[in-house]
Amino acid sequence: MRLKTSRDAKGNEWIWAEIPGYSQKLRLGFLRSRIGIQPPLALLLLFCAGTVLTFFTAALLARRLTIPLERVSRSARMIGKGSWPEPVREEGPEELQVLTQTFNRMSQQVKELLANRTLLLAGISHDLRTPLTQVQLALEMLPDEGGDAELMAGIKRDLATINRLISETMQISLELEKQEQVQTDITNVLDDIIQAARSGGKEIEWVGNRSCMRKLNPLALRRVVTNLLENAIRYGDAKPVKVELECDDSLLTIRIQDQGPGIPADQRESVFRPFYRLEKSRSTTTGGSGLGLAIVRQLADANGWEVNLQPAFRTGTVALITIPRME
Repeated sequence: MRLKTSRDAKGNEWIWAEIPGYSQKLRLGFLRSRIGIQPPLALLLLFCAGTVLTFFTAALLARRLTIPLERVSRSARMIGKGSWPEPVREEGPEELQVLTQTFNRMSQQVKELLANRTLLLAGISHDLRTPLTQVQLALEMLPDEGGDAELMAGIKRDLATINRLISETMQISLELEKQEQVQTDITNVLDDIIQAARSGGKEIEWVGNRSCMRKLNPLALRRVVTNLLENAIRYGDAKPVKVELECDDSLLTIRIQDQGPGIPADQRESVFRPFYRLEKSRSTTTGGSGLGLAIVRQLADANGWEVNLQPAFRTGTVALITIPRME
């Protein structure tokens, strides 16, 4: 801050305080006659005024810098949850404009990459079905079960497994796409899944008869619950599995509890990695393919849901699905 003096046309003496700003200078003037005979007090007032204005200017400059950063941060969080916001406005200092441009370009590339991945999965799955169908037809045309009925039965089972995996891959590629969210009765969705499992001879305790409406992607919810329920049945030591639904105005919670041996605490996050299995057996009837929980986590993240595995009160594991209300 600098002090200067000047005189006006009437001969009055003025004292000016110049305060440098971001791009301009701020000048405050006082008539010397108004200061009286207390220059120290006048200087103190000028110093206080300059300090206040300096802080005010610094706050404006900081705000000008933080607003674009807040927009980038908000968009990054939305992308992390599977949403694709509008490009961030490119404004502010040059460095922030470059950062925003880079971020917008990166988010567009990620979006295109995920779309290409989905298209690739669907294409590969579709193309694999043609030779598999030809192999199945050739096996059916072999006389006398190819001379070895047991071997032929094993080959057919393997082909059926491959076909099932291909069908699931095609379905998942559709579910991972951004589907339109619709009003869905969660109770009806869970009831359909549980009834299908019960028809296969599985014992399931179902708690949640009250209707619960939510706007979400029903295909993704069905896949997440189905995979978690199949896991609970597979590793539940042939004991009943309990499914609970809690629904209020702000939060929806689905609990799937088995009575198996449980999952060690240091591996509860690892099981969500692709091809990670607690049981190292390669058999798909015991150890599974290692993709079920990985698919659950991807679908949950894409829809803004949370899925966690927790220890049950006595024994077993609780799979907890938390779905916030979407406006």
